[in-house]
Order: sequence, then structure tokens, then C-alpha cells
Amino acid sequence: MTVTEDLRVRGIVVACGDGAAGFEEVDDVESIRVPSRPGKAEIDPLLGEHDHLVVSGTDADLGAVVLRLLRKDALSGVSVGYVPSSPDSSVAALWGLPKTPLQAVALALRGEVDPVPLIRDDVGGVLVGRGELRLVRGVAYADEQVALRGPASSVEVAPDPGGPGLSIRVVKGTLFKRPTTFYARAFQIGCIPTRPVSDDVVHERAVNKWTWYRHTEDLRLVRGTFG
Repeated sequence: MTVTEDLRVRGIVVACGDGAAGFEEVDDVESIRVPSRPGKAEIDPLLGEHDHLVVSGTDADLGAVVLRLLRKDALSGVSVGYVPSSPDSSVAALWGLPKTPLQAVALALRGEVDPVPLIRDDVGGVLVGRGELRLVRGVAYADEQVALRGPASSVEVAPDPGGPGLSIRVVKGTLFKRPTTFYARAFQIGCIPTRPVSDDVVHERAVNKWTWYRHTEDLRLVRGTFG
């Protein structure tokens, strides 16, 4: 089986977890299987050998790989393709990635790099898709603008390509929801203890303050057309 004709395959597919496609049946595709949300031991050895990684897995898996690029100061030298294992991927919806696995891997292996904002948090993590604070009460700022003072049923944060870096959607109320959207370089909140969610992963402990902010370097994501 071929992905497409007359276009150069580059990089290696990193299949995260047992459920992720490795595309071993696709011609010319090299793949390696690693655990879900891989870490230093699995990803760092690949960085000296490959300047393009294709992550097959969940948004959390992609975030784990991107975190290693950040920690190794490799964001500028390594491009990343993504093949989501779920049709509900926030990253795929955000950046318009194909939903069909073969189309997604064809783009990821042979498409054009289109840098996108990379979001960090103040405890050393990254956000590649969607972050959320649920049933939160506190005072929050989007840059210098007050985004929340009091309770909210949810606060959703995502990378945004058209502005300073972050899109922040604050939803107040439970029956009659009143969403308000802010655009900023940073979002920070002081609140009653809550557990933030980043790329569908709930933070390990409750916190009374949290920050998401745009990193100084973009993520070199493949999402442009090929051919």
C-alpha cells in the first residue's frame, strides 16, 4: 500500500500506545512503537537521528512528544506531523488535519510545515490542543484584561493563530450559558483549588493558581498541503 506517489517520505512514525496506528503496511514508512505519553527514554534518542517526527496517538501523546522537543531545545530543528487516533481530537479540529488515517499520515509525512503557537503552563507542561478549568471560581486575566471575577462553569483555552497566541473562552452560568472570548498572550487565574485539564489529561493535584502562556518559539507543525 502506498501513501501517495512521487513525493518524498521523511521522518519516522512514533506510534504511542497499543491503540495507535503504526502504518507498518504502508510502503516506505518507518515506525517505532512507544508507550502512551512517551517520555525522555523513548523520545530523546530519536532527536539526534530524525528532524521530522510523526506522532500517531492522542492529543496527550502529541503533547508529551512536543514537551521533549521543548526540554531538549529542539523546537526549531524538528518538525512534527500528527495522526490523531480519535476523531474527537482538538488538535485536528483546531488545525484542520485530515480525519482519515491514511490521509492524515500522507500529510504528516509529506506535507508542508506551518508553524503554530505553542502554549506552556507554569508547572513545566505544554498545551497543544485544548485546556480547561471546570466549575471554577476566582479572578482571571487575559494579559491585562479581566477575564473572570467570580464563578464560571468552564474556562477553555486553546492556541490561536490569528492573534497574540491564546484563545480563551469563559462560560458563565449553567442553565443560561454566556460565553465570552478573549485573545491574549497569557492567561492566569487565582482561584479556589481546582484541577486543570490539558489535552484531556487532568492535573495530578488541585491548584489555586494557574497560567497558560505562549512560548517564544512556535511548534513546527505539518498541516500544509503536499503535491
